[in-house]
Amino acid sequence: MSQSLHQRLYEQLNAIVLIDSHSHIDPNSPTSTSLADLLGYHYYTELAHSSGMPRQFIEEPGISPREKVGRLFGHLGNINNTVQWSWFVELSQELFGFQGDEIHKSNWELVYDLAESKMREANWEDQVLAASNVEKVFLTNDFDDPLEGFDTNRYIPCLRTDDLVFHLAQPKVRERLQLATGQSVGSLADLKQSLEVLFLRFKARGARACAISLPPWFSPKAYGDHSNVAQVALDDLVQCGPDASDANKKTIAEWVFWKIAELADASKLPFDLMIGVNRRVYPNGVYQGQDLYDSRISMIQYAELFNAFPNLPFPISVLASVTNQELIDYAWIFPNVLTHGHWWYSNTPNYIRHDLRGRIEAIPRNKQLGYYSDAYKLEFILPKFRMYKRILAGILAEDFCQGRAWSEEKAIALGKQILRGNVEQVFGCDRVDCSK
Repeated sequence: MSQSLHQRLYEQLNAIVLIDSHSHIDPNSPTSTSLADLLGYHYYTELAHSSGMPRQFIEEPGISPREKVGRLFGHLGNINNTVQWSWFVELSQELFGFQGDEIHKSNWELVYDLAESKMREANWEDQVLAASNVEKVFLTNDFDDPLEGFDTNRYIPCLRTDDLVFHLAQPKVRERLQLATGQSVGSLADLKQSLEVLFLRFKARGARACAISLPPWFSPKAYGDHSNVAQVALDDLVQCGPDASDANKKTIAEWVFWKIAELADASKLPFDLMIGVNRRVYPNGVYQGQDLYDSRISMIQYAELFNAFPNLPFPISVLASVTNQELIDYAWIFPNVLTHGHWWYSNTPNYIRHDLRGRIEAIPRNKQLGYYSDAYKLEFILPKFRMYKRILAGILAEDFCQGRAWSEEKAIALGKQILRGNVEQVFGCDRVDCSK
């Protein structure tokens, strides 16, 4: 493969102003205040822990940001082979002005001070977004998020529904729901009305999607609005809380999920599904470093859902390549199934390259939402998207320009559609201002 062709394609892809279609950014505190915010990202703490750093040494209460970073650098040398470490080096060079090629326990304080100086600049948020070439960032908002204090044209709300589906047995979740909607949850009718209020509020504040992460055991199932089985299950949850039966918790999860799909369909909000995460596989792991994928998942569990809502787009993320092939086949057949990004454990070059090649050669071009950052701080958007764009440029160069004799212009048009055009079309940002 011609490196010059690859580089030309990459430079053109890198010039595209993007929309980040899934993140965990706090819009009221979107950037970091120190390297501790960046190296506290679960990728680094879980890899440091995996390499031998004790959890309590990482998470000791009361340690200063500088002390935490210093401790981490006692073990981060063990991960300088990983792509996650390359993200940190690249963002340090591009955003903080670090001039070297390696960051280690002998020079980390230089980077710490460079970063802290930049982060104190009044326009740091704008600088990071400009350097990353990203103009809009989708959020993952709790259902009771007030959605205030930020620009919803830059930071686009997205209703995250995990608590509503899986945690209504917790009294605190029901209390939050009542406070957010003014509606107590005593009947299915009450619960339906509460969900309707949430969708109206999120739509009014510019939401463009709703989202959920789903365990491997979950299979969506339809119930009627007045199902006796579902009402009995809700009564059990309200009366017994966490001690309600697992069967009744499952029934309510299925009822609420299906109702959310109905409301998403009526509201014309794509329903992002992140499928297959098994929580707390490693309970002794660091914060956010306890969950893994589970290969027992099958897309057949969602066939009833896809058939029931033919006009509702389902942008879908999966955790493993073994599931990616099944996702490709479902996107091949179902018009409403779309591939969405490279999530979590699939977000390394080897898996991205394999999974993207499978998608790009098999699925209609208008059904591929190429990438999202999944970032908790804005600084990580730049290196993550660049990693993806380099891989995409390589595939376009080798498989399309050389393999199929496509022109560079034709290849770039495909890359632009995957990177940005489909995000605009699917989430409606090409039709209306996302702030409205």
